[in-house]
Amino acid sequence: MATPTPNPEAGGPSAASRELRREVERRRTFAIISHPDAGKTTLTEKLLLFGGALREAGAVRAQKAARHATSDWLELEKQRGISVSSSVLHFDYQGYRVNILDTPGHRDFSEDTYRTLMAADSAVMLIDAAKGVEPQTRKLFEVCRMRQIPIFTFVNKFDRYGRDPLELMDEIEKVLGIDAIPANWPIGAGNGFRGVYDRLDRRALLFSGGDHGTTRPKQVEVAGEPEDIRDALGETADEILGSLELLDGAGAAVDVERVRAGEQTPMFFGSALSNYGVLPFLERFLEMSESPGARESTNGAVDPVTSSFSGFVFKIQANMDPDHRDRLAFVRVCSGRFEKGMSVRHARTQKTLRLANSTLLMGKDRTEMAEAFAGDVIGLFDPGLFRIGDTLCADGEFHYPGIPSFPPEFFMRVDVAGAPKRKALSKGIEQLAQEGAIQLFQEEPGAGSAAMILGAMGPLQFEVMTHRLEREYGVQLRLAKLHFTAARWVGSGFNPTAFRYSETTKLVYDRDDRPVLLFANPWALESAGRLHPDLELLTVAGG
Repeated sequence: MATPTPNPEAGGPSAASRELRREVERRRTFAIISHPDAGKTTLTEKLLLFGGALREAGAVRAQKAARHATSDWLELEKQRGISVSSSVLHFDYQGYRVNILDTPGHRDFSEDTYRTLMAADSAVMLIDAAKGVEPQTRKLFEVCRMRQIPIFTFVNKFDRYGRDPLELMDEIEKVLGIDAIPANWPIGAGNGFRGVYDRLDRRALLFSGGDHGTTRPKQVEVAGEPEDIRDALGETADEILGSLELLDGAGAAVDVERVRAGEQTPMFFGSALSNYGVLPFLERFLEMSESPGARESTNGAVDPVTSSFSGFVFKIQANMDPDHRDRLAFVRVCSGRFEKGMSVRHARTQKTLRLANSTLLMGKDRTEMAEAFAGDVIGLFDPGLFRIGDTLCADGEFHYPGIPSFPPEFFMRVDVAGAPKRKALSKGIEQLAQEGAIQLFQEEPGAGSAAMILGAMGPLQFEVMTHRLEREYGVQLRLAKLHFTAARWVGSGFNPTAFRYSETTKLVYDRDDRPVLLFANPWALESAGRLHPDLELLTVAGG
């Protein structure tokens, strides 16, 4: 294979190459991860508000919302007040182009979150001040660690009484196994939460006023060592001084290089609901995080500046515009300059494509765009050609690492007997499966709609699937529950006849006709490995 071709613009100190480098260096692309109800969507809205992308932040809970959150645009998200699909948002702030990849918090949609994290350069981990590190936070943290991306921690809801900050710091270190170093420290808590002490610049930031929707809080800066500004710290000054002295004495200092290496997470405290502490966090994050770096491919590292355009598809979304029944591929730009109308190589099919219809994404809203740079996410009209994980490149022949599929844990059989609009039903299921909204299996390769089995990470995915098929395709989905609880792709040593008559194991095939075994319980899974020692059972497909 040919190596990635250097961008000719970057070969010398031309004005074009300098502009390209400036554009890449000002990009910050990150995902926000958290357990449900930690305030992720609220924080996203406030970042957009402070960045000037919104005039009014939306409420999270649908029944209380004067307007809905920009990142929650699916009808079910508005009805239920939860995020079930990743979305892309952006704004400009102090010379930076900020790209936010908002992810679902619910565990049932963790695979969508994983795909989105593949497109991020860093992650913001949101922690509830009262609940600390929760189960979904741990799982998503492990995905970030696997990708070795930097993690910034925002401890939210300090306008409510929660746990001691030192206790939260200790829990992050023990549970997640990463050094947690406070970049700032809360001044007060609950109704008395009034600011933060910036440990890096040795100053207190005191907040007042502001509200959930439109008004920024007033911020007053009091510079000085904690002991010298005791009066500014208020009635909790002794407690704050003691904690800060303990941190300083222990040598708990933020090391930017260790943060960027994923070895240390800086902690910030605040309240996304009251807007307190959000802006200091944003400004420090932009300062400490890195611009897009080189990405590994089948031919080595691809530099974001000196290589020509390349990117990969990490998400596909159908029917973002219900009036046009469209289908959009989300492409993370990894290198070079994207220009509307350019021709690129589709690595999987080896076809040359002209990318004439490209848009800049903002939730469900889209605007025509002429160019994009490494770190940006663009939307491409998809006539059914793209798949999640596809690589696009202007020159050379290489692939970025694929995006794997994980084994589902819940299974339903599609009841098509007597179903009206059967063709529309099959088309809808196929298109939503291509999005990754659910996994589609069949009892025989190429069996068609007569033997469809759906697999999901959680039961809420079936509810979303049923709702979207009715709203977007006008068809009713009827499902019959299956008793299986685990799935494994099979590798070497597989003999299909060995499982043909099993009551606890079922052989099916995925969309790529790869054999998959479904198991009724953990005992059946363990038994298969014990009775067939040469059989390779895989927990990940593709990638």
